[in-house]
Amino acid sequence: MGILSGLFRSRDKPTDRTAGSSYSFFLGGTSSGKYVTERSAMQMTAVYCCVRILSEAVASLPLQFYRYTDDGGKEKAVDHPLYFLLHDEPNPEMTSFVFRETLMTHLLLWGNAYSQIIRNARGEIIALYPLMPDRMTVNRDENGQLYYEYYMNTDDAHTMKGSTVRLQPHDVLHIPGLGFDGLVGYSPIAMAKNAIGMAIACEEYGAKFFANGAAPSGVLEHPGTIKDPSRVRESWQATFGGSANANKVAVLEEGMKYTPISISPNEAQFLETRKFQIDEIARIFRVPPHMVGDLEKSSFSNIEQQSLEFVKYTLDPWVARWEQAMVRALLTQEEKKTYFFKFNVDGLLRGDYQSRMNGYATARQNGWMSANDIRELENLDRIPEEAGGDLYLINGNMTKLADAGIFAAGSSDGFKGESGDSQSSGGEEEDLKQSDGKMNQSRGQPGRMRNDGGCTGATKKDGGK
Repeated sequence: MGILSGLFRSRDKPTDRTAGSSYSFFLGGTSSGKYVTERSAMQMTAVYCCVRILSEAVASLPLQFYRYTDDGGKEKAVDHPLYFLLHDEPNPEMTSFVFRETLMTHLLLWGNAYSQIIRNARGEIIALYPLMPDRMTVNRDENGQLYYEYYMNTDDAHTMKGSTVRLQPHDVLHIPGLGFDGLVGYSPIAMAKNAIGMAIACEEYGAKFFANGAAPSGVLEHPGTIKDPSRVRESWQATFGGSANANKVAVLEEGMKYTPISISPNEAQFLETRKFQIDEIARIFRVPPHMVGDLEKSSFSNIEQQSLEFVKYTLDPWVARWEQAMVRALLTQEEKKTYFFKFNVDGLLRGDYQSRMNGYATARQNGWMSANDIRELENLDRIPEEAGGDLYLINGNMTKLADAGIFAAGSSDGFKGESGDSQSSGGEEEDLKQSDGKMNQSRGQPGRMRNDGGCTGATKKDGGK
């Protein structure tokens, strides 16, 4: 009883009993009878598809490294060593895409992603190398401090000496997934191994059925006694078994009779079960069905909405894990006040071309986006400053934002006497009215005074109103 209670007890801290993230509940045994591990699960097409979609999505997102400016804005910290490592080349053997894709795959399969941090003599980070989660353990020492223990293999980069290496927290970039203790994540494959095992069993059943020539198993009945049943069975299997012998005509002698005993795939709802398990696996990874090839209930409108929800509810939590883990492990306490990492998901949230153009037109006409701001979002070349590419304009003859309201402000200065701040003489008011009227008449527009001191007018054409 003590052993069972120890197995089923939830962890409140990392211990060496679970061997880190390599622990799979009861070594992968499932109720379907199929053995499921992180590697065997990848042979299931739905699991492979979901892992590939998420890992490639995170790897393809632009990863930028910013610093806060004195005016409250931000700028790319291209002069910082971490910018080159994460944006271009984390180590001499990998690109940034491959590095992030590898870590995200580990995170989806094992629930943890580890990377060794290589520093120079001055403590600056010069390289990042992925570590296999199934060979990493997380424990506490006698003082309660965390430490990482990694089991080396010949496939690993020669950055550590010995078969078992002890690493300190500042030497490891650890991105944990969902876990019970907040320190070590548990494998989603181990959590959902029964659903994945059933999908594997369905796939194997279908393969065996067609390998048998799409014929159900059955019983050969003989009215008498057969001295050597195994010989008869082997002869029948050799003659009529397998896909190569499908649709052959069987001739039964001596009153023998063949009776099928297995359930047909139609009666067993084979296709429905396989489809449901695919949806089940997509639900585990929170991937929309249309992204794994299920278009049964998809339309043009809801696919677009599902794609936006995929970014919001699936990618954003993973991206937040990445950003906060990198800030915690890669930046010093002083740098955390100034620098931060940011995955740009704006490209995935963009609508169709017409919707984007309508949004840009609104932003342009209301003065909060310039032509160059829009062209940068569309990956177009900038318009030179002298050509007006950086101007912020507002609607109404597209006046410069800095010049908006100049005439009204100049006119209102002469009417401060209404508020009692400064009294202007009646002669000055009359001169202003006359000058405004003459100015409008000279433009062919009859002057008409407004309460705000400005002038409105309408051009009269062909006896118009």
